[in-house]
Amino acid sequence: NRDPGKLTTLVLTGVTALVRGTAVMMEYEGMDYPAQDIGPILRQADILHINNEVPFSKNCPSPYPWEGLVFCSQERYIQLLESIGTDVVELAGDHFADWGPEDMLFTLDLYRQRGWSVYGGGENIDAARRPALIEHNGNRFAFIGCNYKAIGYATASKSNPGAVHCDPAWLYPAVRAAKAQGYIPIVTFQHDEYYEYIARPKLQKDFRAVADAGAIIVSGSQAHQPHAFEFDGAAFLHYGLGNLFFDQVNTDEATGWAFIDRHVFYNGKHISTELISIVFVDLARSRLATPQERRQMLEKVFAAGGW
Repeated sequence: NRDPGKLTTLVLTGVTALVRGTAVMMEYEGMDYPAQDIGPILRQADILHINNEVPFSKNCPSPYPWEGLVFCSQERYIQLLESIGTDVVELAGDHFADWGPEDMLFTLDLYRQRGWSVYGGGENIDAARRPALIEHNGNRFAFIGCNYKAIGYATASKSNPGAVHCDPAWLYPAVRAAKAQGYIPIVTFQHDEYYEYIARPKLQKDFRAVADAGAIIVSGSQAHQPHAFEFDGAAFLHYGLGNLFFDQVNTDEATGWAFIDRHVFYNGKHISTELISIVFVDLARSRLATPQERRQMLEKVFAAGGW
């Protein structure tokens, strides 16, 4: 008895960093290789969110060998994001400023050429704080994001591009304003990174605060492994999804697992969420978890959340 004209599927994802081993595999196997198995899931979304933490650069060197943690992606790697149907790009990641202002602006221009919305970063602090507003089938979304780590990761200022730092003085009013204007606030954080399934108290405090301000979905884009989730009133809080495209498969078991969160909205309301479990098979590519792997993953995450 549903009206498909009122239905929207929104897919939120974790860390994308097309560098190091992931980039090497793309060089050998092709630009769309990392999404060989999960691409259909991503393309089916009405709205696909990608947290691409790394800037594109015309002068980005070869990904092998790569020394250090200052990252860039070669321009042609954007073909992967095109192939999966990207709609909105989060820019609040730690590495957006790694290659300097010129390449941040170059990256922004690449996104705008493709009609992709951006948020959580921009050419200056005003643009970085501005929500990305997207409407689909009458469901109106406001994407708001920021970096909650030490302020040095967020370089957006009046005169400089970059990620925007999380400051309750602008963040909570922005969420309230979006909701008052009839939008569904979707808040994503680049928060502290750690290698446990639990939601640490600092994350819980900050996630719950934006839920209290009116966010309907609060998602941790920063995590390199899955974290717990919870409900806070009408809001769904997922403290970390794990990597989408990044080469940490060999770090430990947990970094070889991740979630893709598919949220369903109908007639302006959040009606369901599906935790799609994926397992990495190499430095770039993941696949759907087997039933046994999925059970193991969900048992750990549910237990960490106290369910």
